[in-house]
Amino acid sequence: MALGARLKELRVREKESLQQVADAIKSSKAHIWELETGKNKNPSADSLNKLADHFNVSVGYLIGEDPNSPEEKPELIAMYRQLKKLSAGDRETISDMMKLLNNRAAKTAKEKGEDDKPI
Repeated sequence: MALGARLKELRVREKESLQQVADAIKSSKAHIWELETGKNKNPSADSLNKLADHFNVSVGYLIGEDPNSPEEKPELIAMYRQLKKLSAGDRETISDMMKLLNNRAAKTAKEKGEDDKPI
């Protein structure tokens, strides 16, 4: 789940308006709306920390990198555990491979006219 969708889900669950969240983290309503709609895909670390504190979640949860999330696929968590056992050099090799695969996927998505890019 993307940051925007997760943020909106938390806001709606807490029954808060965009303005209430903005006031709580000392931001603007427009900024919160841009985050929720994906118009701003690169929030500051400060904004992420304030949002995480406000909703009592981790920054990892907000950005979709929480291995303890029930939404996380068990096979990905298992892959992470396996990665931890590898040497730094082997992890770097796998990182390079992932970059190549993500670049290839992004190129394919662009050719198909899709907006979302792989991470």
